[in-house]
Amino acid sequence: MLLDTGLLQFADAEYQWKGPFYFIQGADPQFGLMKSWAHGDTENGDDEWGEEIKLADQAVQAINKLNPKPKFFVLCGDLVHGMPGTRWKKNQEQDLKDVLKNTDQDIPLVFVSGNHDIGNTPTRETIDDYCKNWGDDYFSFWVGGVFFLVLNSQLYCDSSMCPELRQAQDAWLDEQLAAAANQKCKHIIVFQHIPLFLSKPDEDNDYFNLDKSVRQEIMEKFHKAGITAVFSGHYHRNAGGSYKGLEMVVSSAIGCQLGQDTHGLRVVVVTEEKVVHRYYSLTELGSQGIEKELLDMLA
Repeated sequence: MLLDTGLLQFADAEYQWKGPFYFIQGADPQFGLMKSWAHGDTENGDDEWGEEIKLADQAVQAINKLNPKPKFFVLCGDLVHGMPGTRWKKNQEQDLKDVLKNTDQDIPLVFVSGNHDIGNTPTRETIDDYCKNWGDDYFSFWVGGVFFLVLNSQLYCDSSMCPELRQAQDAWLDEQLAAAANQKCKHIIVFQHIPLFLSKPDEDNDYFNLDKSVRQEIMEKFHKAGITAVFSGHYHRNAGGSYKGLEMVVSSAIGCQLGQDTHGLRVVVVTEEKVVHRYYSLTELGSQGIEKELLDMLA
């Protein structure tokens, strides 16, 4: 079900730990990228996305078959390829919504904004448009004693056209982390499109990570707040590393692959002590489901 983020403030009961559970993370369905990448025209070549429709549908069908059901399905940005104001964006978004409508009604959808959703240099207008379509660009919710934060990582990349929105997210985040400290949550987990880093916390600046100048400050803030893990997309490949016990998980795409990985989804199991995850190809998850080792953790 396409949920307004307000509805993700699950009942008060969700503040309490009730035992292990799992959720599904996907990233970058990015309707339109496959053709434009193949044709070497990432600016204007996104006029077909039939392949991505099939892959997104395959993802939804795989999720719907899972038993027990995941607590939610989070999509970590770049929902479509078209940048704000480009020719095919609205059509791409409508086709993605038409696919996602088929998600089991008992599995809430959580959306994270990516650079293609709000622009490399977002404005108040592009963010407002995203929010009208997909829900808030940053928000928090509780599931079974675990606190989840969704962030707009584009504000950390380039907020030059909307500095007040970056300041608002920063102030909100500090309040949320302070509140979480009082709630005795089992874990805090963050979702954002752009990874803090791909493999090493001190790696060089890159298109696919956050600039070192903001990265260090955010990593330290997350570490001090006791955040367990950050889940991202953007890289269209699987990657990750850790910083002082904070795990950075970078998941490959449902859509276009830029490396050797397969179109896939990540299954994330949350137990009292730890967060364990595995990336599955869409074919494997759809045909075989979740492996016994992870299912046993839920028992």
